[in-house]
Amino acid sequence: MVSKEILDQYITTIGIECHVQLKTKTKLFAAVSNDARDASPNTLISHICLGMPGALPVLNEKAVELASLAGFALGTEPQLFSKFDRKHYFYPDLPKGYQVTQFDKPIIIGGQVTIKVDGQVKKIGVERAHLEEDAGKITHPAGKDYSLVDLNRAGTPLLEIVSMPDMHSSAEAKAYAHELYLLMRYADVSDADLYQGNMRFDVNVSVSKDPKKLGTRSETKNLNSFRSIEKAVEYEVKRQIELLETGQKIVQETRGWDDAKQKTFSQRSKEDAHDYRYMPEPDVPPVELDQKMIDRLKQDFPLMPIQIRAKLSGLGIDDSAVETIVDDMTLCKFMLDVVDETGQKHARRIANWLTSDVQGMVASGRLTWDSAKLDVKTLSELSQMAEDSKVNSTAAKQIVADLVLKGGEPLSIAQNKNLLQVSDEAEIEGIVAKVLQDNPKAAEDVKNGEMKAIGFLVGQVMKASAGKANPGLAQKLIKKQLGV
Repeated sequence: MVSKEILDQYITTIGIECHVQLKTKTKLFAAVSNDARDASPNTLISHICLGMPGALPVLNEKAVELASLAGFALGTEPQLFSKFDRKHYFYPDLPKGYQVTQFDKPIIIGGQVTIKVDGQVKKIGVERAHLEEDAGKITHPAGKDYSLVDLNRAGTPLLEIVSMPDMHSSAEAKAYAHELYLLMRYADVSDADLYQGNMRFDVNVSVSKDPKKLGTRSETKNLNSFRSIEKAVEYEVKRQIELLETGQKIVQETRGWDDAKQKTFSQRSKEDAHDYRYMPEPDVPPVELDQKMIDRLKQDFPLMPIQIRAKLSGLGIDDSAVETIVDDMTLCKFMLDVVDETGQKHARRIANWLTSDVQGMVASGRLTWDSAKLDVKTLSELSQMAEDSKVNSTAAKQIVADLVLKGGEPLSIAQNKNLLQVSDEAEIEGIVAKVLQDNPKAAEDVKNGEMKAIGFLVGQVMKASAGKANPGLAQKLIKKQLGV
């Protein structure tokens, strides 16, 4: 076990390579479906996927467009010139013996991802992002002495996004991965379904006592959750420091993640670039984009999370509520509609209802944001009712729950559930007189200037009216009857 004192002597350096599955209908070089979720093994393949003699790949134009959009999301633009190469290695899930990828001329160079950790904003640099085809999938049946190869995924279009080694903690690595996930979703580049492997993260970790010198790195492959990224980094940092502290060396290698044991394990030694014997891909011409195409794509590019956060925060919506909104695209789109169609006052109140009460319903499984009946008009009407003190805050929350579950009109719901506040002065005057009569000490305290007691009396009025009295009017009438 490494003590905190020893841990603090080392500098952790982290870089992340993320493979993003692009949401095209067909594969990168073949007219075969790109959706293998429910397909039987080895049914979505062609002679091109298998690299049969004479097979000629044809580049999917949509993949190039989506890669360009990813470039905008990363704060840069696609390169006007890029090309494909062959990366050679031998593995059962790669029938051709090479992977078509981009090596020295990738489609995206540069960019950054802005994260926030412990209240501190930090920009993580992006070295590059390149298009490539995916390999197949190997499964190892439990208790069997053989493995199975499914090539449905072979040829799936991927964009590999390579960060700079700018992260120095597990929290930063987790925040970067989460923000990259949001960027790809909001740019509509990928479905970004982590469970289905639409985004997979390879995390490089090294430790060193010398701030000017990087340590030997390990690469933990195919992480598909933000928590596993965080825990894998934490484990690797401790593992590497323990080795160094006992006089051992770090081996540059590829490691896997055992989620059940919460630890990494060695898979194979890590190759260097020259081991792959890169060569230009002779069957796929270079990609040459014109500025008109780039400008056309940029013209319709949507708001990104950082811009949405600024817009919502500018309305006075607190940071935690903003993050809840941005985390779900359905909720976020609805809130942007609310902001555009109502005033700041209503937007703040509606955001509070949705990110607290309705989010609680979503978390408990009572509904999903996609199934919630979200309507700008009805929620704005309810917000105005709350503003006009026709319903109190507790009643408003009950009405919100009804609206998102079943729909309807807020005034009708309030009337049917007897939730409308009583603002009839004569009616409340009678309740106030009775409360003052039943609580003479509190009434005397208010007369003597102890205004804290007035809160107790208002509470008694609310209780006597079953919560329907307008509390502001109740306080005004208490003061009036007591002559203060």
